[in-house]
Amino acid sequence: MKIIKRSGQEVAFDSEKIAAAITKANNATNGARELTPGQIREIAERIEAQAAHLERTLSVEEIQELVETEIMKEGAYETAKRYIRYRYNRTLVRQANTTDEQILTLIESNNEEVMQENSNKDPKVNAVQRDYMAGEVSKDITRRILLPADIVEAHKQGIIHFHDMDYYAQHMHNCDLVNLEDMLQNGTVISGTMIEKPHSFSTACNIATQIIAQVASNQYGGQSISLTHLAPFVDISRQKIRRDVLEEYKAISPDGAIDEAVISSIVEKRLRQEIKRGVQTIQYQVVTLMTTNGQAPFITVFMYLGEARSEQEKKDLALIIEETLLQRYEGVKNEVGVWITPAFPKLIYVLEEDNIREGTPYWYLTELAAKCTAKRLVPDYISEKIMLQDKGDVYTCMGCRSFLTPDRFTDAGIGNIANAKNYVPGKHKYYGRFNQGVCTINLVDVALSSHRDMDEFWKIFDERLELCHRALMCRHERLKGTLSDAAPILWQYGALARLPKGEPIDKLLFNGYSTISLGYAGLYECVKYMTGVSHTEPEQGTPFALEVMQHMNDMCAKWKKESNIDFSLYGTPLESTTYRFATCLQKRFGIIEGVTDKAYITNSYHIHVTEEIDAFSKLDFESKFQKLSPGGAISYVEVPNMQDNIPAVLSVMQFIYDHIMYAELNTKSDYCQVCGFDGEIQIVEDDGKLVWECPHCHNRDQDKMNVARRTCGYIGTQFWNQGRTQEIKERVLHL
Repeated sequence: MKIIKRSGQEVAFDSEKIAAAITKANNATNGARELTPGQIREIAERIEAQAAHLERTLSVEEIQELVETEIMKEGAYETAKRYIRYRYNRTLVRQANTTDEQILTLIESNNEEVMQENSNKDPKVNAVQRDYMAGEVSKDITRRILLPADIVEAHKQGIIHFHDMDYYAQHMHNCDLVNLEDMLQNGTVISGTMIEKPHSFSTACNIATQIIAQVASNQYGGQSISLTHLAPFVDISRQKIRRDVLEEYKAISPDGAIDEAVISSIVEKRLRQEIKRGVQTIQYQVVTLMTTNGQAPFITVFMYLGEARSEQEKKDLALIIEETLLQRYEGVKNEVGVWITPAFPKLIYVLEEDNIREGTPYWYLTELAAKCTAKRLVPDYISEKIMLQDKGDVYTCMGCRSFLTPDRFTDAGIGNIANAKNYVPGKHKYYGRFNQGVCTINLVDVALSSHRDMDEFWKIFDERLELCHRALMCRHERLKGTLSDAAPILWQYGALARLPKGEPIDKLLFNGYSTISLGYAGLYECVKYMTGVSHTEPEQGTPFALEVMQHMNDMCAKWKKESNIDFSLYGTPLESTTYRFATCLQKRFGIIEGVTDKAYITNSYHIHVTEEIDAFSKLDFESKFQKLSPGGAISYVEVPNMQDNIPAVLSVMQFIYDHIMYAELNTKSDYCQVCGFDGEIQIVEDDGKLVWECPHCHNRDQDKMNVARRTCGYIGTQFWNQGRTQEIKERVLHL
């Protein structure tokens, strides 16, 4: 059994240290000792048993609170006071320097909390350590100086989660849709160098990857690009290749006769090779690039035939989509040369009338997408049909799930406030827009704090929502006054805007140009505690769950009306926060069966991972909640290996098209480097800790295995904290 020290380092649990600390407090008196050595030993043993029962790694603070409680249970109140006083004095000493110990454990790669914080960042790498070190400084400044004390305390208690505190000290925003079309068609500037319109598809892809890297280094969330913005360069390359082929043909055909069929065949063959090289550039550069925050760019690639502006452009776009799917299906080679599943780029494929049924023009792409999903977990799927119903437009999310609100500033006559060179008056705008940041409310804590009193629930709910509102306004105010010079690639050279040097970005924070997100987590547990049933139960559970969702939407609408800022309800991904919230709930309320008895809480509105339900019923049920989560949401179904059952995958995809806006299929894609096992790496328990193990050779060295799991909308590949690992282990199959 292990514990996590304040520095984040994980060490073995030692009950002797507990006994020694209690003995020291017990003996620190001139009077009679309150506890006998036998009582002290019993206290230490009870604490060890309680820690083992929780089936997760406790922090040293949690252990100390158990110590205080157990001392008082023995009636040794003076000893408890001395123990508490000692803890308080040690806290004062630590507060004199809040970051040194954390940073030192980061450098030595023994900070267990940080090592499991982000499943796509390797904390042993210098660049990642540098980013984490800067993050520790940012969090320290944010907690002590930049945020109100009550918001900091609410975050600490797990009542809310103020996201990305490690970047808050800087004037940075969350995520965005890159206006790649403007940058490619009208030029941009990277590192002080003018980049003009490319003259071939492969060059356009190369420039796109440079833009992706620059954008990733100047914000902290996900970014998305559309393959549609690359499609015009296919025909530019086609014409260039045609000119070259004609010259070659004339050189070997003295009579000047031209066989158009032969020419066209050669041109298209060479064009396919160029498309392959260009897509390969994006695939490999994204995987191998390391941005200033020590990880590959968190990039989503959008594939939507309906964005094409002509039939020729649609056909060329289809060529790019096909090559993208083929290369992702193949995968990338790991360090030992085995093809594995990469985390990025994330792919989103739009299901539409031209590709959803057998016999439609682009059905072959949908079949290829299904095969790719079955093997490599992506693409994920957006239904054109449902998105048009729910939002009125079809556009990609920013990263894994955060969606912009539908464009309203264009219809309001506000015009081209970003000075984009590809702006079309009257046409709705999405590329070039962004999200300001997120604060998440812990719905489970709201419920537990009410003690099942419904009137008290709504009162506390409103108080917590207002706390989130103030936290989000802190984010907004932090961005106000930011000069375009802070991130030229974003604000001056086209990714988000083309503002003059020295101009504040303030006008882009209002009128719906950008969004700001109210996140939420634990709807299932909230409903379970308040009603006694799952939110899938139709009589009490579902109506209450929908009422909770609607109330949050109503508050966002209220704040938007008051401020002219687009607040939007967001189904928080909860990668590391699922564990943090769970541990905070156990600390505040103890173990409550079905509510706080896990090392994780449920993401957003999702059905609990242990609840038995078929794929189609799950997607149908969650669709009504997804509609009430306009700032971002994604649903999934957990499936076994489907590579030999592609018709079943296609059936799920067709169901998505008719019933839900945004969904994905979760399968497994693992490899053991020790024995060559290609299958599902398992999760087993080892001395109270969940670890990954190859079922064939029993290898447990995480550096010698490749594991890919979708955990919160995107694929993780570097392993996860204990809460998320337990959640993955307990998932039931829906097919």
